[in-house]
Amino acid sequence: MQTTTSNRPSRNLIAIISITILIITASSMIPVNFFSWLWDRLNVFATVFLGIFVEAVPYLLLGTLASGLVEVFTDRDQIARWVSKRPVASSITGAMMGMIFPVCECGVVPLTRRLFKKGLPLSAGISFLLAAPVLNPIVLFSTASAFGWADMLFWRFFLSLIIAVTVGLVFSVQKDSSNVLKTVFDSHEHKHSYQDKSMTEKIRQAFLITVDEFFDMGRYLVLGTTLAAGLQTFVSQSTLLAIGSGPILSVLIMLLLAVLLSICSTVDSFVALGFVGTFSFGSILSFLVFGPMVDIKSVMMYTQVFKRRAVFYIVAIPFMMSLLTGLLFNYLGK
Repeated sequence: MQTTTSNRPSRNLIAIISITILIITASSMIPVNFFSWLWDRLNVFATVFLGIFVEAVPYLLLGTLASGLVEVFTDRDQIARWVSKRPVASSITGAMMGMIFPVCECGVVPLTRRLFKKGLPLSAGISFLLAAPVLNPIVLFSTASAFGWADMLFWRFFLSLIIAVTVGLVFSVQKDSSNVLKTVFDSHEHKHSYQDKSMTEKIRQAFLITVDEFFDMGRYLVLGTTLAAGLQTFVSQSTLLAIGSGPILSVLIMLLLAVLLSICSTVDSFVALGFVGTFSFGSILSFLVFGPMVDIKSVMMYTQVFKRRAVFYIVAIPFMMSLLTGLLFNYLGK
């Protein structure tokens, strides 16, 4: 026993020396400027993260506020009167609703979820989800400011409308919404009646719902923003731009940038304007159509509302249609 006890200090000393040698050896293999590079990357990450997050938060707040107001001031019967049950009419109505609400891709998700809870048909809700970030009046005027009242403005809104309605029609064949929406919508919900409450109480309830929705969806916004900032920090945009020549590759690169940059649809036209002269009309159009519908932060928020297979189709169909549209314009020489 004494021999074993006396050997412990020496064993510990050997372990410490071994770890020290390992650390020194590993450090000698790291380039001298590695830590400086890492510090610079972390600063870039923090800057990009704050830029995306600060830009998105006001619109998430606007969307959750609209969600609270919808919950308190509307009921299922009103939704049923406003929106047709027929697939085509329902999808078109949902897309047209996007022209009314000034919400971008962050704010539209909680609002759509609330409308689903109020009985909005699946086809109308998904059309609204995809159309609102592009068709709303704020984006209309920002696109016109960047590109003028010309071809880019028309094709952006027309193609976004077509894609949103198409995706809505695809989901209209699904009769059981529990196969598309997460279980939060499948469970029996408490039906609150706000009709007999005073205006002060209604506003208070709307505020409480807004706060609850904001923090519920906000965690997915943080996660999506973190991923977007990480990709922008460690994936060189100059590399992507350098390989983005050619009618096919240029469209793919712009679609990738749309997802990667995660720019709010209210300002993405001015970013796209910077690509004029470097990329073709079809490539930039694909960027402006696809980006507001699908980016990293919005996909993370979609996962809070839809099941995985539904999220896949919501991403894949707009991607394919945007890709084909961009290729068509490129080959037509637009």
